[in-house]
Amino acid sequence: QVRLVESGGGLVQAGGSLRLSCAASGRSSGRTTSTSAMGWFRQAPGKEREFVAGVNWSGTTYADSVKGRFTISRDNAKTTAYLQMNSLKPEDTAIYYCAASQLFYREASRYDYWGQGTQVTVSS
Repeated sequence: QVRLVESGGGLVQAGGSLRLSCAASGRSSGRTTSTSAMGWFRQAPGKEREFVAGVNWSGTTYADSVKGRFTISRDNAKTTAYLQMNSLKPEDTAIYYCAASQLFYREASRYDYWGQGTQVTVSS
């Protein structure tokens, strides 16, 4: 079983930056790992969970709303994913979740493992 733990959320003023981390543990054995693809999603009050950014063996993918402002990365051991968030806006306020799966998807429902979420609040 894979466990994901997010950290790094908080309160920041508009235009500021935050860096989120997602540490994965308990990866499955075998050639195909359960964390080959990792993604960040967010959910604001009253809204559906939406894709933010993803990383897998072929590269990175971003939602249009965060392109040029957010950067996803992963350590060489592929056990920790990061989300560097710059030029934050009030509309970025949400609970941010880390997710992992064998393959990359934009749809939240297709991910196998989820973290508990970390709150990001951007004040105007």
